Amino acid sequence: MTTALLVTGGAGFIGSHYVRTLLGPHGPDDVRITVLDRLTYAGNESNLDEVAGDDRLNFVRGDICDPDLVGKLMAEHDQVVHFAAESHVDRSIDGGAEFVRTNVLGTQTLADAAHRAGISVFVQISTDEVYGSIDEGSWPETHPLAPTSPYAASKAAGDLIALSYHRTHGLDVRVTRCSNNYGHHHFPEKVIPLFVTRLLDGGTVPLYGDGRNVRDWLHIDDHVQGIELVRTEGRPGEVYNIGGGTELTNRELTRLLLDACGADWDSVQPVADRKGHDRRYSVDCTKAREELGYRPRKDFATGLAETVAWYRDNRAWWEPLKERAAL
Repeated sequence: MTTALLVTGGAGFIGSHYVRTLLGPHGPDDVRITVLDRLTYAGNESNLDEVAGDDRLNFVRGDICDPDLVGKLMAEHDQVVHFAAESHVDRSIDGGAEFVRTNVLGTQTLADAAHRAGISVFVQISTDEVYGSIDEGSWPETHPLAPTSPYAASKAAGDLIALSYHRTHGLDVRVTRCSNNYGHHHFPEKVIPLFVTRLLDGGTVPLYGDGRNVRDWLHIDDHVQGIELVRTEGRPGEVYNIGGGTELTNRELTRLLLDACGADWDSVQPVADRKGHDRRYSVDCTKAREELGYRPRKDFATGLAETVAWYRDNRAWWEPLKERAAL
């Protein structure tokens, strides 16, 4: 039996990779997908070019905050994977209104429509940033939420709203919280694609503060693997951490990117630290490993080399995006 899957934000970085993977040669045979995406600055329909001719794919340009459109689509689908979000921390610090609108109101609109339509599974894609900062050890899913930025706070609110529909209405909501993603087709405002594209052009890159902030890096292949395990085998009302297992300071990451792009420290420009900059993120993936068999498979050195090579070979994809966004 074919599952009709609604994927919000499916023209973005992670969402499009999820769609490409499911419709690719190693994906399941029993899904058809509708992508709902507003195509804001970070959404790019060309991210789906690889599968655009697949008759299992339908694209709808629209807003997750539109209850009429969302209600109509929900009635035509069995399951939802909800990627759509405003996700750039710096932009949220400059102005949080759009983050609250999309990440909170949008999630509520989707969850309400899913409940009313009798959707069988609703996967809420979230972030490790909802936990705040941790000096040592790793967060389990039961750790209290302590978001710092408006972005992280809006994602935490969206998680709680989605889970409330499970507790109140019995909607099968499953939440994933991932660490920092990297890979190809990543909009060039985030640190890895920003640094790579600037360095390939012989430019300089900004390093916040002392560069000692630590992040765990997760390749999009592994993230998609984890999401599919949660969608197909996860439990209703549960949260699952999905991490990559490679923790690096920003200075360590910068050094690797300089080496990969043939640049040196003269290309690094120290800048004032970000307001409220969380010191360290680290997720405990024991639950996903023991319940679902999740394990990251992509070696970071290999994944980073492949990512840099993709940007080197695909200037036609990222150069117009950087020009429009003045990055």
